[in-house]
Amino acid sequence: MLQQNSQIISCIENSLQQYFADLDGQPAHDVYHMVLQQVELPLLRCVMAHCEGNQSKAAQVLGLNRNTLRKKLSAHGLL
Repeated sequence: MLQQNSQIISCIENSLQQYFADLDGQPAHDVYHMVLQQVELPLLRCVMAHCEGNQSKAAQVLGLNRNTLRKKLSAHGLL
């Protein structure tokens, strides 16, 4: 499990380093929100697929309330 987590961490760090390099000196804004938005959609897609569309099970896997999960799924157009 630790190795999988380190792979995710490395992927995120590499992506952020590339993002800052691509800014080429321009100021960065709202990076925290941007990263969370970008991570949330594939996270929801993968967990929903893993749970075969079962929202109750997906909410449990994610550690979210089912209503919170439904709001997030709706916000990303996944309902």
